[in-house]
Amino acid sequence: MDPRAERRLQAVRNHLVGSTASEQSPLLRPQPTAGDFFSVEQGYSIVLPEKLQTGKWNVYRNRRSPLKLVSRYVDHPEIATLHDNFVHAEKAFRDYKYLGTRVREDGTVGEYKWITYGEAGASRAAIGSGLIRYGIQKGSCIGLYFVNRPEWLVVDHACSAYSFISVPLYDTLGPDAVKYIVNHAAVQAIFCAPETLKILLSFLSEIPSVHLIVVVGGVEGQLPSIPSTTGVEVISYSKLHTEGLASLQPFCSPTADDVATICYTSGTTGTPKGVVLTHGNLIANVAGASLGVKLFPSDLVMNAVKTSGVLRERLFNAAYKAKKQSIFSGKKPSPMWDRLVFNKIKEKLGGRVRYMVSGASPLSPEVMDFLRVCFGCIVVEGYGMTESSCVISNMDETDVLSGHVGAPNAACEIKLVDVPEMNYTSEDQPHPRGEICVRGPIVFQGYYKDEVQTREVIDDDGWLHTGDIGLWLPGGRLKIIDSFRDKKAHEKEHLQVSTGEYIAPEKIENVYAKCKFVAQCFIHGDSLNSSLVAVVAVDHDMLKAWAAAEGIKYQYLKQLCADPRARAAVLADMDAVAKEAQLRGFEYAKAVTLVLEPFTLENGLLTPTFKASVYFLLVEKKIESKGC
Repeated sequence: MDPRAERRLQAVRNHLVGSTASEQSPLLRPQPTAGDFFSVEQGYSIVLPEKLQTGKWNVYRNRRSPLKLVSRYVDHPEIATLHDNFVHAEKAFRDYKYLGTRVREDGTVGEYKWITYGEAGASRAAIGSGLIRYGIQKGSCIGLYFVNRPEWLVVDHACSAYSFISVPLYDTLGPDAVKYIVNHAAVQAIFCAPETLKILLSFLSEIPSVHLIVVVGGVEGQLPSIPSTTGVEVISYSKLHTEGLASLQPFCSPTADDVATICYTSGTTGTPKGVVLTHGNLIANVAGASLGVKLFPSDLVMNAVKTSGVLRERLFNAAYKAKKQSIFSGKKPSPMWDRLVFNKIKEKLGGRVRYMVSGASPLSPEVMDFLRVCFGCIVVEGYGMTESSCVISNMDETDVLSGHVGAPNAACEIKLVDVPEMNYTSEDQPHPRGEICVRGPIVFQGYYKDEVQTREVIDDDGWLHTGDIGLWLPGGRLKIIDSFRDKKAHEKEHLQVSTGEYIAPEKIENVYAKCKFVAQCFIHGDSLNSSLVAVVAVDHDMLKAWAAAEGIKYQYLKQLCADPRARAAVLADMDAVAKEAQLRGFEYAKAVTLVLEPFTLENGLLTPTFKASVYFLLVEKKIESKGC
């Protein structure tokens, strides 16, 4: 191993107390970043000094485990790998429903068809054994190139049980990216759907590492024949399953340090980067994030019932206001409101929803409060990234404050690092601000075959630099306020206008997305102009309704988009939304172009990671933007 990488890993390991049952000491070893004292004033987080000699208290940990970072389940320290995890689940819940698929009959969605933990376990052994039968060796990379369905998880479990490395191949990345990933990871077998099989066959000669293609949902006898000279066999999932079941092989259990998956991420430019995650990374993340969370075998979301009618607006508003007031004052809401109003809403998700988690785009406080009140359940928001094995921080289930992403995962620690070029520092008032940096057993091993980019995001002390900007709210709550994915890509991720200000377009686009006229929004600016311009894919119905209300006649909707009155109305509404969101003056769009066509992958207006790429529109339209 590269000495630099080894030092990085050792820095992380030295920072942990062993979590096996045989080790007794609950305290951190005397490392430079650990101390015997910590602040208890932060509520959901505990603050420690990063380096004792500086006396600077800037490293935050979860209050539930302040003196050691979690690397295993507290109540099951013997679970070290994903294989161990599933073996435990299968033993404990063998006959419980695990994976469900809705049966479609005559074009309609019917009831769920379930397989149990035991059935999934038998299938994972069959699939793993089948792969071995076709010559796939331990440590080989297995590609998964189909949409979410039970077989996806079965294959992933098989990879864990037989020490294969799973490599997700997202169809949203496009054929070129898929081809690159298959070659870069030297993928030997690919599980795909009939739709994605066609894509693979189009460049089969360009992916020489592949020896086996397994078609999920494919039917033997109806699969395309491949010349034997290619060295590639194409078989159905059911055939592999049957053959594996007939010649079961013993598990080849991985260790915590073995690679579990290589997840490729793709930005707006450049080739995808392979994030290397071990079994230990993933177990630590789940163990830390679930600390204090109570789950039961009876928990599931299923069988949405038919709509129960439109709720009367007055009754709903009265019930919502009363229940929200009770929740946020720490009182128990009256059960009357649930009986009259909210039970009907709960029933739409089966009536048993107890826990909701959001981890994608941030939820607005209004949406968060709405979910809590209407569903009467715990609603938490989290933050994470692929390089951190998923969760970096998440809200405590007892926290009713909205608009933040909670305290650190108990398996990591967080600090904020100054970004002076963006005017973010730890001395900022009223809250410290800076780039979010993470350290602990959840941090990935590096980018596959790319030490240079690995060094750009993980420093010598083992801190992962996320490229996201955060601040600490009272109570030790982390709030995401801005983003730049790495310092070299700073100018790509942020726009700089002629006044010298840096602008995060994605943040502004998310604000304008709340405008009633806006279906999608793209923000652009450059260092030669002082103002921003926007390209808005309009909501057709809202624009038509506005025109009718204003008595504006038009022949085609495209004609209406070009009408200066329409652009002025949309811009006025955008200004109102921007003001409500407290955008700064230089973050306001000063001109707007309205388009009918939505931004999609198919028309080239979205990148594979669903970011807008409409520069050709801006070049054409900036002439119309009156100097902006």
